[in-house]
Amino acid sequence: MIEVEGLTKRYGAKLAVDDVSFQVRPGRVTGFLGPNGAGKSTTMRMMLDLDAPTAGRVRIDGRRYRDLDEPLTYMGALLDAKAMNGGRSAYNNLLCLAQSNRIPRHRVGEVLDTVGLGAVAGKKSKGFSLGMGQRLGIASALLGDPRILMFDEPVNGLDPEGIHWIRNLMKSLAAQGRTVFVSSHLMSEMALTADHLIVIGQGRLLADTSMADFIAENSRSFVRVRSPQHEQLKDAFHRAGLTAVEVGDGSFEVEGPDAAKEIGELAAQSGITLYELSPQRASLEEAFMQMTAGAVEYHAHNLNEPGQTAAAPAGPQWGRGDGANGKG
Repeated sequence: MIEVEGLTKRYGAKLAVDDVSFQVRPGRVTGFLGPNGAGKSTTMRMMLDLDAPTAGRVRIDGRRYRDLDEPLTYMGALLDAKAMNGGRSAYNNLLCLAQSNRIPRHRVGEVLDTVGLGAVAGKKSKGFSLGMGQRLGIASALLGDPRILMFDEPVNGLDPEGIHWIRNLMKSLAAQGRTVFVSSHLMSEMALTADHLIVIGQGRLLADTSMADFIAENSRSFVRVRSPQHEQLKDAFHRAGLTAVEVGDGSFEVEGPDAAKEIGELAAQSGITLYELSPQRASLEEAFMQMTAGAVEYHAHNLNEPGQTAAAPAGPQWGRGDGANGKG
């Protein structure tokens, strides 16, 4: 289990992480969400003792990460797949990690096969594609067969088969009773993977709850109803005391925890034919946007909005961080 207590990180006048506390429990996939600049990467680095907190503490099964004798056997992490030595082969990159943590040599071949890199184990990692490099980083996290795993953007660069594979891998690890902590901006994938969510914004904890409760608390749920007997259905709603909102396509929207059941029974009793009776729930993305609307660092605007125009650049504009060819 990972325990984060009062974690705070200040860079000069900027407060990157502000008194954040949460627990990441075994047996489930815990998603870590937040807008850009929310403090996710800083928090994860402090969890691994790569950055020192200004205040607070992190415990990995009751101990600080730096105090673990062979840390990869307790906690495996993927923060930056590019951190591998490009001049070494995939096998030798992992072998160095294994030897420094007293992990048996045979484990290197096992994890390379697990992530699908067994056939290129002898190739230098600098020649790997983004997806292959990501798989190598995942292999390094799995190397010590740890009980706790942390992944930052694990699907980055993976093709659809790879995304499906890593999703099932994380679920399988959690089903084995391991602690799985994953950060991602890909909401559709997180919705299919995570059981529990930790959400931060502007360095502060916004939510620590189950996936289902997060969506329910930060979105509108309703039932859409459509019938050829529109007026009869409207009258039936009125008699039953149900508030139904008419929408443009001729259907009704009705809110309530048992609305679908009530409407179905009402229609049957009244002899009304229904063409549609469908519960509608917001997606994780919609709920996330609702929750974090006030914690987004940069707001883009649609060019179709009033007052928004597209400005044509007068000439080459080299921004800070651009390369010599003008590409980021």
